[in-house]
Amino acid sequence: MDMKLELVPVPVTDVDRAKSFYVEQVGFNLDHDHQLSETLRIVQLTPLGSGCSIVFGTGLPDMYRMQPGSLRGLHLVVADVSEAREALAGRGVEVSDVVEQPGGIKYAYFNDPDGNSWALQQLLTDV
Repeated sequence: MDMKLELVPVPVTDVDRAKSFYVEQVGFNLDHDHQLSETLRIVQLTPLGSGCSIVFGTGLPDMYRMQPGSLRGLHLVVADVSEAREALAGRGVEVSDVVEQPGGIKYAYFNDPDGNSWALQQLLTDV
């Protein structure tokens, strides 16, 4: 049985601010921004090259149970963490220096405006 993780909810306080951050600064693709009713809005974004998207909005029942900024450690796997870090920093994202972990895996970290945390991860190429 195939199981694919394709959508991750991200709790945010301001939908427009989050949308601007992820699209304009991080470079995610805007898949959908639909105002379905006065109280229901769904925004779905996908990192370039990814098969998994994120979603946030208003009026989404499960989102109310998550505190904005409580999501930790989402990973964006990249070919070159230094290059990805520089691209984000160049678009105004506050991103950490590159850190190399034992075994040669490299990371750089950033947060969205609500404090949800992300890691850029470069895997070993000779595994």
